Amino acid sequence: MSLNKIFNIAGSGMNAQTVRLNTTASNMANAQSVSSSLEETYRARKPVFAPMLERYKQGISDEHGYQNPVTSFNPRDVAGEGVQVMGIVESNQELQMRHEPNHPMANEEGYVFYPNVNVVEEMTDMMAASRSFQTNVEVMNTTKQMMQRVLTLGQGG
Repeated sequence: MSLNKIFNIAGSGMNAQTVRLNTTASNMANAQSVSSSLEETYRARKPVFAPMLERYKQGISDEHGYQNPVTSFNPRDVAGEGVQVMGIVESNQELQMRHEPNHPMANEEGYVFYPNVNVVEEMTDMMAASRSFQTNVEVMNTTKQMMQRVLTLGQGG
């Protein structure tokens, strides 16, 4: 593997963790938002990641040289090229319905709806994303140092 590819891989990891941090921050910011109906209530969001695989991106050529998308492969046989954000999905966990008839957002039955955001889980996710981001920064710095040392090998001292 080329040292240059390491920058791309670590950069894609940093990008993915940035998306993860942003969705976690959004979830926490909306954790106590209230709504008068299920449809309008904020739902927790999570990013979906997938590995970027070299052979998968390029496809496999058939016997005539035509590129076909890969339909089945063993990920252990393919070189990784980083991670990609496939999208952001909403949680399907139940929303919290509370009977608060004096709340200004209460519906006609006196219920208000709170998001399905677990603040403790979000804090844990935020700490994990932050550490993953930092690890990717350290990978980039270590790779940079290795490249600089390679350049000084021929300088005889």
